[in-house]
Amino acid sequence: MHLPTPPVRPVAEDARAGAVLDAFRRIVQVLRESSRAAEQELGVTGAQLFVLTTLRDGGALSINELAARTRTHQSTVSVVVKRLVEAELVRRQTSDVDARRVELSLTPRGRALLTRAPMAAQERLVAAVEGLPARERATLAKTLERIVSTMAASEGAPPMFFEDGAGRASAGKGRRRGA
Repeated sequence: MHLPTPPVRPVAEDARAGAVLDAFRRIVQVLRESSRAAEQELGVTGAQLFVLTTLRDGGALSINELAARTRTHQSTVSVVVKRLVEAELVRRQTSDVDARRVELSLTPRGRALLTRAPMAAQERLVAAVEGLPARERATLAKTLERIVSTMAASEGAPPMFFEDGAGRASAGKGRRRGA
């Protein structure tokens, strides 16, 4: 398959494109390194750490509330939550107030894990994006959506950063049994 040769652009435009790509690379690098560190030090992925810290800060939340606070799709965050429940870091229970509502909260093991946890890189990214003036945030969203569309990468709900289906969420399980 032969791809068309991109048009020759002035050097100044190439420099701006390079600056954009460098910014993407730096963001991805920070997210990747943070996720690796969480896996090595805590036994959870960066996405799982982000969900745990969101639950710590938000109390008992429904899946929809958790999705809203992590700025992800409900189906995406529920995959992460499933692993955290299996690892006994998160508890899923029926609300005392409304029997139709399922609430998620940290278990004592989840709270203990967070006492050793650094700030998740996703928290810093969310804070940085939300710290932008509304107009800049809207422009950034529109521009990134255009890039995603051009790359044909817009199908389905995107996964959380570096949560590829092989997520650990095993923190403490082996240690609890003496491993």
